[in-house]
Amino acid sequence: MTTPAPSPSLPYHRLARLTGRHRWWRPLPGLLLVLGGWILGVGLVDTVTYAVGKASGRPELPDGSVDFGPLPTTALELSYIAFLLPLVLLAVRWTERRPAGSVSSVAGRLRWGWLARCLAVAVPAVSLLALASVSLPGGDPESSAPAEWVGLPAFLVSLAVLAVFVPFQAAAEEYAFRGWLLQAVGGFLRSPWCAMLPQAALFAAAHGWGTPWGFADLLVFGLVAGWLTVRTGGLEAAVALHVLNNLMGFGVAAAVVDGLSSDETAADLPWQLALVDTAMILLYAAAVLWLARRNPPQRLAAPAPVTPAPAFAAHPFAAYAPPQYPAPAAYPAPPQYPAPVAYPAGPYTPPPTGTYGTAPAPSPDDGSAAPVEHPPAHPRDAWRPPR
Repeated sequence: MTTPAPSPSLPYHRLARLTGRHRWWRPLPGLLLVLGGWILGVGLVDTVTYAVGKASGRPELPDGSVDFGPLPTTALELSYIAFLLPLVLLAVRWTERRPAGSVSSVAGRLRWGWLARCLAVAVPAVSLLALASVSLPGGDPESSAPAEWVGLPAFLVSLAVLAVFVPFQAAAEEYAFRGWLLQAVGGFLRSPWCAMLPQAALFAAAHGWGTPWGFADLLVFGLVAGWLTVRTGGLEAAVALHVLNNLMGFGVAAAVVDGLSSDETAADLPWQLALVDTAMILLYAAAVLWLARRNPPQRLAAPAPVTPAPAFAAHPFAAYAPPQYPAPAAYPAPPQYPAPVAYPAGPYTPPPTGTYGTAPAPSPDDGSAAPVEHPPAHPRDAWRPPR
């Protein structure tokens, strides 16, 4: 019997082949599930919210949606994007027939300790970006009017709501682009760079076309986040940077009046902020790589355990063993009877060679008479009464 060789360890972008069930057509039903489920879910939620808004007398915006206010509308839009997260996990589990945790990291789960370290590294980098965003002038000369502070109570309420919705929105984008899409392409291509380029381009295009600087900044973000994902074996570094970056952007917008009502995205950055943001991304990547060298996280997926085949697997009844019965007990030896008693011989002793009833032996050639044969003696003849 030969034991099959274990499957080799796989990097993050090749985890679509983790279970050996990868086929060329499996990403197609996954794409239909993610996009179709997202369009259906967003349409259903949008219909319900529109009905609730009209019933409550909310005003209608020029695009046909109901105006619930800047903060509720922002939370609703963030929840639309966050709905991608469960759809990606279901697509991996149902259509690709592999554990959903394989999208999080090569360990099959989200490594919370490594995520906390990446968050600690991202805090100073994002803080520098926040400081630059409020000190550098904008690219639009018409927006030179000073911003109006919303007040501490309204700002704290906005931060609390954003702290609930932004992590799920940012994580959903990472799981969709640096997770599922990166692994879907990596299932066919061995080079990590060939797997990172499509997701980075689609990530930048998903934010719309604003300025060339903003698009280039999003492209750099997608490439760096993809490289950190492959280099560290999981999405923790990309999720940490994305969450803090979005919290900073929405937090700055929530600090001014009608800041959350703006429809601008990261694709609309002016060249000054795009350069600062790109420098922050590269600085964060260098810090994470330095941290990964000092405390290396798991980078490869461990091979699946191999179960040896049974010895008798050719026929379903080949492995049947008959019951083992105990050996039969040995029979006791026959009893040993005493030897027969020898009775004394009488006067009629049997001849030495003949037996009772045999014919007399022939006479010798010398003419002498042959001896007379007598019957065998009986024990009772040994005693005779006195005369």
